[in-house]
Amino acid sequence: MSRRSIAALTAALVAAGLMAAAPARPARAAEPGADGPARPATERLPHGMDLDTVTIPELQARMERGSLTSSALTRAYLRRIEAVDPKINAVLRTSPTALRQAAASDARHRRGAARGPLDGIPVLLKDNVNTHDMPTTAGSLALAGAPPDTDADLVRRLRAAGAVILGKANMSEWANFRAARPTSGWSAVGGQTNNPYVLDRNPCGSSSGSAAALAASLAQVAVGTETDGSIVCPAGMNGVVGHKPSLGLVSQSGIVPISAEQDTAGPMARNVIDAALTLSVLSAHDLVRADGASGLLDAVTRPGTLRGKRIGLWRLPSLGREVDELMTGTAARLRAAGAVVVEVTPPYQDRLAELEFPALLSEFHRDIDAYLATRGGPRDLAELIEFNRTHPGERTCFAGQELFEQALAAPPTTDPGYRAMRAELKDLSQRSIDETMAEYGLDAIASPANPPAWTTDCARGDNDVIPSSTPAAVAGYPSLSVPAGSVNELPVGLLLMAGDRQDGELLALGAAVERRLDAWRAPRYLPTSPTGA
Repeated sequence: MSRRSIAALTAALVAAGLMAAAPARPARAAEPGADGPARPATERLPHGMDLDTVTIPELQARMERGSLTSSALTRAYLRRIEAVDPKINAVLRTSPTALRQAAASDARHRRGAARGPLDGIPVLLKDNVNTHDMPTTAGSLALAGAPPDTDADLVRRLRAAGAVILGKANMSEWANFRAARPTSGWSAVGGQTNNPYVLDRNPCGSSSGSAAALAASLAQVAVGTETDGSIVCPAGMNGVVGHKPSLGLVSQSGIVPISAEQDTAGPMARNVIDAALTLSVLSAHDLVRADGASGLLDAVTRPGTLRGKRIGLWRLPSLGREVDELMTGTAARLRAAGAVVVEVTPPYQDRLAELEFPALLSEFHRDIDAYLATRGGPRDLAELIEFNRTHPGERTCFAGQELFEQALAAPPTTDPGYRAMRAELKDLSQRSIDETMAEYGLDAIASPANPPAWTTDCARGDNDVIPSSTPAAVAGYPSLSVPAGSVNELPVGLLLMAGDRQDGELLALGAAVERRLDAWRAPRYLPTSPTGA
């Protein structure tokens, strides 16, 4: 967005009282005698603001009045990281310049020269996003040397918008594209990230540290990345909001890749409004049209409603009876708010599952070679494979690198067979959403974003066959996970998906769904599930 559009968006949000787009949420500490310890004490900010529940519009309104500074907010998050992160191991490092960045924002606010909604807001970055002043490792010891020479494009946009780059979040090493049976949330650089709700459970997906950090209120917003499920699954499993934008809205430049055909960075937050505001800064495209129609500005400033909205529910009973029961209850609550909910099954899913992985192997070989050529350390995939063979630290949780080896042997992306495969993937994935939405006249397709978190186990690896993310991920269409409820203390998200570049409309619908379900609750950091399930 242009700076003028960003300023208008912030002003409109504050004037319209859209901080209410995220429901008022009391923090829920453990009851006396409840299983497990009470959650850590909440860091208090001026005027009783709570890091668990405060929104960006509320923070900006107070900074504008002078009753809050970015320095105070940043210190509060740094103190909370120090106090809480040892339980979950989500933050790899904090920026040594974070307080200096915050002081510069305070000076701009005093001059009336704030740069927009993220000016002074602390942001965590997934550790596959290049920063010139901090290491960017993708979780691998192979990249643990000197930082990249330059920032990723999205980091430059955040800095230009005045955001405080608070630090780097742990992630699944190489975005879970190394071993056949990886363990999400583990990296050789950062160790294992835990689910804040139940500490022996997994955080899911490669943006695991970003999601767990947000659930524990260690930053206001975070940036994750997704190829297929790595924003929306950890968001669902950690009880936060995650938006996978339409492909191309956010620049891929300076991000450790899997596939240029599917990779995108996206915002993660504790509420939809904060995610929308973060997208407005991350986006490499102006989402506000010249005529003001159908843009993000309209989408997040007009009062959202579910009345008359048509939502197709893709139930996915394979995720278990308890998740299916939660979806039944979710559909009932949406219908009670005036939405029309019909059951759907998007077509072509078996074929997508058959084609996606072999296509990604070819694309990974091409794209990781190009990225490694810009960094110190292994110069290509073959050298990276050899590095892992000779460094024991890369094998402390799981030893395999079968995906690397398969990618090295995969056909090149110039191969006609590969090209036909990717063309069919694009066609079928887009048709799976477009045809379903057209047949039922839908505003969005909804499905469970995740099952209840499984127990983390390096020997077994993940239990994460979660098909709901695939259609939008392969199509390059937007998807959004919002909290739907819990199963035995473990959060489950509702995944919403829509057509290409319908990000603004999807975020507006997501805000209305979020208000209706009001499913967020603070984690209690239980050592294990009280049911033993």
